[in-house]
Amino acid sequence: MIVRLAEEQDFNGFLGLAAQVECWFGPMVEDVGFHEAVRKHIRRCTAIVAASEGPDLLGGLLFAAKAPTHHVHWLVVSERSRGKGVGRALMAEALRRFVRGPGSVEVVSFGADHPGAHASGARVFYERLGFAPAEAVEPGPEGGSRQVFRLAVT
Repeated sequence: MIVRLAEEQDFNGFLGLAAQVECWFGPMVEDVGFHEAVRKHIRRCTAIVAASEGPDLLGGLLFAAKAPTHHVHWLVVSERSRGKGVGRALMAEALRRFVRGPGSVEVVSFGADHPGAHASGARVFYERLGFAPAEAVEPGPEGGSRQVFRLAVT
């Protein structure tokens, strides 16, 4: 696995990852706003991918590196790569590249009652990385609950 900054040729790989999680997040593959967000992050060098020798990405992350509160805008690991350290590697690279303390890193994930909360493993993943569940936020586009997870950085 190679974890690196995303390049323009990774765009379709992001769409492939999005297709795997639309059931939890709502439509993205055909969403012009999602396309623009991915391309903007690639141009700004705030998109990171985990790649292997094949054409498909193992995972991808979109990050907002604005101190003191940094934001993970999107982190997805392919179905076949979940539980193999890909998400941890993506997050470690983002923290190494972009985060200088003091401050915090925030990510909006599924609320505890969302079906994707358990199926995706997202809540457990963030907690294992040291993020703490915080306030609830507006529901996602599909209507499911969302919650902020926050990591303090020094």
